[in-house]
Amino acid sequence: MVLWFLGTSVTAVWFVFHDAGFDYRLVMIGSLLPDAVDVWFGGARAFHSVTVAVVLLVAVMAVTVGRRPLRRRLLALAIGVFLHLVFDGAWSDTTTFWWPFTGGFGDRRLPSLERGPLSLGLEVAGALLLFWWWRRFGLADRGRRSVFLRSGHLDGTLL
Repeated sequence: MVLWFLGTSVTAVWFVFHDAGFDYRLVMIGSLLPDAVDVWFGGARAFHSVTVAVVLLVAVMAVTVGRRPLRRRLLALAIGVFLHLVFDGAWSDTTTFWWPFTGGFGDRRLPSLERGPLSLGLEVAGALLLFWWWRRFGLADRGRRSVFLRSGHLDGTLL
């Protein structure tokens, strides 16, 4: 599932922050990162753990001391990872979600691959959210789309 995570993450961040200067591209990357990493390890592993999300957030905060613009940008990545855990329902697998405090990982497949036919419905919902987002922020306009692709920012006049 890709559209589900992209659509829900950018929409959630928009409704929480209402910030045209946020780097929504990094939110999108962060929302896909846990599946993109853990798929290579055979299932839900470390990136589906809240521990890794917290370590990423702490690392961003520690590495960017005194560099506020970089911190603001990289926080978008960490927020995207947290949102993946929320919209993936990762908390439903206690062993993986609380790793390493609960032991190993077990044989859990990626939650996004376990949903079967529900995945199609979630992908459609994600596509509809992205379509709303595209229309809401006028990304059909070449100039606005160029700004978004270059910086991750939205047109502030549309707030």
